[in-house]
Amino acid sequence: GRRKDVLDEAVAAIGGDVTGVQGDAGDLADLDRLVELVAQRFGRVDVVFASAGTGNPAEPLPAVTPESFDATFAVNARGTLFLVQRLLPLLSTGASVILNSTVSASKGMPGTTVYAASKAALRAYARVWTAELADRDIRVNIISPGPIDTSVELPDGLVERIVEQVPAGRRGEPSEIATAALFLASSDSTFVRGTELFVDGGVAQV
Repeated sequence: GRRKDVLDEAVAAIGGDVTGVQGDAGDLADLDRLVELVAQRFGRVDVVFASAGTGNPAEPLPAVTPESFDATFAVNARGTLFLVQRLLPLLSTGASVILNSTVSASKGMPGTTVYAASKAALRAYARVWTAELADRDIRVNIISPGPIDTSVELPDGLVERIVEQVPAGRRGEPSEIATAALFLASSDSTFVRGTELFVDGGVAQV
């Protein structure tokens, strides 16, 4: 996590034997530091949930700049690739790699050109890595959340407009993403590979 205060809160909430590591998923030096710590403390990795993401979902095509493009792709596409690459030597046989995408990558929502494209790259990663890592029995899948009720403040009226598009009639809860991730991380999903699991209240399906 990039923000130490939020990271500390998460560690406290989880409790038990948890290690929080402050860093930027788009910074290769921070990724190296993370992988080194994991290697020293645990020696292997059974599950990767690559969930870091950034970007402006209200940036129409004329507003895109080289800076906004690079900043978004650095975390969402580049950071995800090099995190998994650096963890490869630590991944155990039968490990699960879960990539966190978004329904924006499938819906063509106005204003999401760069964000959606950076997350759409993860769909290609999952397909290719499923084939490349098959000999190690490593499965790679994607979760694509819809609108989730987080602590982020949204402009007046935006929540209502979002919910109008959701067949479930509400925003999802973080726990519902966690449950889907737990399924893909567990032995219950050993025959699920290269797939995209939409946890979106039906947004991308209708």
